Amino acid sequence: MPRLRVCALYPDLMNIYADRGNLLVLRRRCEWRGIGFELTPAGFGEEIDPAAHDLFYLGGGQDRDQRLCAEDLVATKRDVLHAAADRGAAILGVCGGYQLLGHAYELGAEEIRGVGLVDLRTVRSDEPRLIGNVAVEVELEPGDRRVLAGFENHAGRTHLGPGEQPLGRVLAGHGTTGASGFEGVRRGNVVGTYLHGPLLPKNAWFADWLIRTATGLDELAPLDDALETAAHTLARQVAGR
Repeated sequence: MPRLRVCALYPDLMNIYADRGNLLVLRRRCEWRGIGFELTPAGFGEEIDPAAHDLFYLGGGQDRDQRLCAEDLVATKRDVLHAAADRGAAILGVCGGYQLLGHAYELGAEEIRGVGLVDLRTVRSDEPRLIGNVAVEVELEPGDRRVLAGFENHAGRTHLGPGEQPLGRVLAGHGTTGASGFEGVRRGNVVGTYLHGPLLPKNAWFADWLIRTATGLDELAPLDDALETAAHTLARQVAGR
């Protein structure tokens, strides 16, 4: 039986935006299809086997909690995440987790180091926070354009390096910097985004993409997604799309 092995990084602290909802969606959509699901939390000082998990997940947290997790993330898990990404494992960072996928998050004179999986830096701005419903056009598979809908609330402006590709184009909302017209980042199977609230209940199709990508399955059995489609449609409507 196929299975999805998920490692949730610091789930007790990096969960400010109901990020456990993302894990619950992954679990249910696997179980409904007869796909095994294993969830392993990884906290401070805990070592991780990069080959033991198919999907690594890092949610968002307050600045204080993000500092604490970042120190341990760099000290004990950075090399593991790089090894996992190199072998093709899926990695999803949401909000604060997205920021920590890059090199650093700058808060004035302070710098919170990230794991450097992607070339990006985040700078906390004194300008108003970027808050509101957002819709983003993404193309995760060639020729297959879809919309991610969610909610953003961030003071950080995340700037991608010249070689990085954004996750998608902003249709409504602010996006990564509020001015670039783009949102998130994607390098192979590593994805970072500011969309939360949580993200996957509003975008079941994206949850399925993560499951397929992480497990290597070519196809997933169809589900009755009437409620999921309604949630996605409503999320797009409130974002103005």
